[in-house]
Amino acid sequence: MIEFLKNHKISNQIIKGLHKQDITKLTKVQEKVIPLQIQNRDLVIQSETGTGKTLAYLIPLFEKIDQSIKEMQAIILVPTHELGIQVLRQIELLATNANYIISSLPIIGKVNIKRQIDNLKKKPHIIVGSPGRILELIKMKKISSHTIKTIIIDEADNLVSKHNIDTIKAIIKTTQKDRQLLMVSASITAEAKDYATQLMKDPSFIVANDQSKIPDTIEHLYFMSSQRNKIDVIRKVIRILNPKKALIFVNGREEVDILVERLNYHHIKTRGLHGNKWKSERKQIVDQFKSGVLKYLVVTDIAARGLDIKDITHIINMGVPGKSRDYLHRVGRTGRIGKKGVAITLVADYEVKQIEMFKRAFKIQIIEKKTVGDTIVTVKK
Repeated sequence: MIEFLKNHKISNQIIKGLHKQDITKLTKVQEKVIPLQIQNRDLVIQSETGTGKTLAYLIPLFEKIDQSIKEMQAIILVPTHELGIQVLRQIELLATNANYIISSLPIIGKVNIKRQIDNLKKKPHIIVGSPGRILELIKMKKISSHTIKTIIIDEADNLVSKHNIDTIKAIIKTTQKDRQLLMVSASITAEAKDYATQLMKDPSFIVANDQSKIPDTIEHLYFMSSQRNKIDVIRKVIRILNPKKALIFVNGREEVDILVERLNYHHIKTRGLHGNKWKSERKQIVDQFKSGVLKYLVVTDIAARGLDIKDITHIINMGVPGKSRDYLHRVGRTGRIGKKGVAITLVADYEVKQIEMFKRAFKIQIIEKKTVGDTIVTVKK
């Protein structure tokens, strides 16, 4: 790793900073991104959840930032508050460990804009935030977009869509013509690829991992249940398996609070995350889950974006995800770095065809199980 980074003009300080994070080997996506990003190439980067995409673009970005001047030099666009905080923490950690004087600032919607304007007066090197609020502040001339040299669109499959593309384009138009543009995601849609060719200068497409590959450390199970009985089934499954740390997915925001209330009523201590939570409350919930004080966290796909939590032992889908890539993103949060994980899905009769689709798409076995007394057994076909 050391020789590779030195050959691509990465400083000893960054290398030492990575060692302090116990990083002694680069991932595939990092090896592919660093040389091209250093050359100021526009990139479309696709790599699985948990493969180190954030560091892949931060390492070369740090070398491009001019620490000697207080000037806004990079914007990282994110779809959710949680992902923004994750990126900011990694920026702060790398800056501290590498002894780099690089400042960053979150600019998220639904937060006091006056406070953000005051903080922008400090001219942070890197701005991390949501496209709508960032464009609003650019129009107010509070963000100096003419000094921005790099724009990174994280979770591009979510942001580069017909719902957001006009805002993304408006931000890019305000920056220098020779700025660098990166799109990063676990999966890149055909729509995002089309927009990339429109917005970028001869982009390089990097696929570090097959997007349809799921780590073979994950065991996939499903339980048949009517919608009405899913709460009872999941209570039994949790009681029998007693997961150390489980992320529970539901398909709608309104379902989060309902499931949390029902599980807590049955003495299963649970909290939930969705867009209506205040920033301080979200942080408290995530910290409790990370520390192990909280074993069960209920989320939607949107609320889960950007959550980087180690040692999740179980993923539980209360409903079948509508798309294959959503199943990929969900289950990819367990079974990381060679550790074992379990993905459990509760399936109504009309959802069985989705399970069959996932089997074919990812070439995996998803075994039907049922509870019998205090045990879980395989259903014989």
